[in-house]
Amino acid sequence: MRNLALDIKPTRSELINLKRRIKQTSSGYNLLKMKRDGLFFEFRTLLAEMIKAREELVGTYRDALKSIALASSIEGGLAVKSAAIAATSGPEVMVSRRNIMGVVVPKVDGTNLTTTVETRPTGIIGGSPYIDESADAYSILISKIVKAAEMEATLKRLLEEIEATKRRVNALEFVVIPEMKEAQSFIQLRLEEMEREETFRLKRFKNK
Repeated sequence: MRNLALDIKPTRSELINLKRRIKQTSSGYNLLKMKRDGLFFEFRTLLAEMIKAREELVGTYRDALKSIALASSIEGGLAVKSAAIAATSGPEVMVSRRNIMGVVVPKVDGTNLTTTVETRPTGIIGGSPYIDESADAYSILISKIVKAAEMEATLKRLLEEIEATKRRVNALEFVVIPEMKEAQSFIQLRLEEMEREETFRLKRFKNK
């Protein structure tokens, strides 16, 4: 990378301008650090929630499998399939956006994720308690899957932004700001050197 000092003219106006840029860049660096730390806090909090949600999801999935296996063994596989086919409305998922510390993340909402005995085609009288329990278990499972999907997508987006912010912070801390300060030191030294040369020249002129 080309040294910034090689591209700057050693003038007082350039020194003033460089000091202002260092101040602005340092302020931006501090803001980026705050953003990085804030995003990391959000990520850790959501990650803990996601781990818990995954554990619950696995448990719910096992419960759903057991309930449908029980319903199939008692009512018969044909009755279970018929009840599923008779369902007039299925779950629908809508994806929108929300904002976390300036980062756009997905927001997942759903309709008809859960059903009740009253809303099912078989109704209260014509249904089977085993099939109803199975339907309830899978309704809960679908809701948890939708929530887990939102959390996983959000975690992925936050992690991408954390990595990008970290790279910008490191670039400012280890490359940009040090180069600007090095250029500042170069200009200050050059101006002092030019001032000594001018003083020496004036003394020589007076002594003539």
